[in-house]
Amino acid sequence: TMVGALLGTLFTALSRKRFIVEKELPYPMGQAAYNTLIAGTSKGRGGKLLFSALIISILFTFFRDGIPLIPAVLVLFAGNALIAPISIWVSPMAAGIGAIIGPALSLTWLGGALLAYLVMTPAGIALNLFSDMAAADLFRQNLGIGLMVGTGVGILLKTAYQKMKGRKERVRSTFTFKSQSAILVAIIVVVAVVLLTLFTEINLIQAILTILGIYLTTQLAATLTGETGINPMEILGILVLLAVQIIYTPTTLAAFSIAGVTAIASGLTGDMMNDLKSGHLVGTSPRSQIIAEGIGGLIGSIVAIVALFVLKEAYGGFSSEFLPAPQARAVTAMVGGLGHPVAFIAGIVIALALYFGNIPAATLGLGIYLPINISLIMGLGAILFIIFNAFSKKDHKELVKERTALIASGLLGGEGISGVLLAIIAMFL
Repeated sequence: TMVGALLGTLFTALSRKRFIVEKELPYPMGQAAYNTLIAGTSKGRGGKLLFSALIISILFTFFRDGIPLIPAVLVLFAGNALIAPISIWVSPMAAGIGAIIGPALSLTWLGGALLAYLVMTPAGIALNLFSDMAAADLFRQNLGIGLMVGTGVGILLKTAYQKMKGRKERVRSTFTFKSQSAILVAIIVVVAVVLLTLFTEINLIQAILTILGIYLTTQLAATLTGETGINPMEILGILVLLAVQIIYTPTTLAAFSIAGVTAIASGLTGDMMNDLKSGHLVGTSPRSQIIAEGIGGLIGSIVAIVALFVLKEAYGGFSSEFLPAPQARAVTAMVGGLGHPVAFIAGIVIALALYFGNIPAATLGLGIYLPINISLIMGLGAILFIIFNAFSKKDHKELVKERTALIASGLLGGEGISGVLLAIIAMFL
């Protein structure tokens, strides 16, 4: 956990400027935090709107998850031999994310889901390309993963090309990358290698490969978190594990260690980028913020272990009825290798073409990979924003955008707060 926190902080610091300043990715959670901070301005109107949405979201989530009077999922289509069941997640937070990241990214995400579930799967089964729905799901998931990985590869290729050409816009740290900074980076990487080789079953070659893979996945985590608000850290952990397995097969314990440290670093990158987005909007010093985030990440890596033991004692272990841990199951399933290599490679190739065509391939891949119930509610949030914006007067469009951001921020915060409170209550009941 500490190595993941170290590497996540390092690679976030090196890539902050690229994603937040140059690419100006939305980072919906970061925007929500910023909107909460400034909600008291404009004579309190913004604050009233945001906190009203927050209270509504808290109550809604309580009646959905605490006292299950509201269903968590609505089934829209029961499914048949060609089309899988279609449902929508009843989540104000997800709808808020769809509205706050904007129509382009939200509809790309939704388009990936519709393409996968309503076109690719039924057509593949009808043409006997897939033997059954399970085979179609395996192809879909690996294609989506390939698209996300291909985006990461595209980022690395573009960065390498720009550096070779000596372009002024090449990727740099937020700070001037002086010799002292290079020495600090080298020290952190060496410390990470030493810790991995001393305290896990990961050997030297695997440790070096893992750190190279973590650099790739942190870039991908920053992209996905910025574009969609979702950071599939367990998938990123699986990807690095698979890459290492191809070159140097690890032991079972080392395999889980590789996936774990990658997921931690990628998860921290997504969280830090959200915080750095808030700080950028507020005008906070990025240097001070990164130092504080790094200290918090290291402390959190220790506290998280204690929290996991508490959860284990409270619920009788993981993979139980109350802690199904689907992400952990995914890692376990993928330790043996990819389920559909052809779909995975096809996804990488398609993603490279889309990435260099300035099309958000990772967001498309996320829509293909995730269950459609998540994508539908995200898309609904974006569609509602489009409708309200279309019927507003020209001179009110900026106001509609501002109020949408405030309402969405309240919805995000409300479901997040109530979810944490309900989880804490469940531990003691």
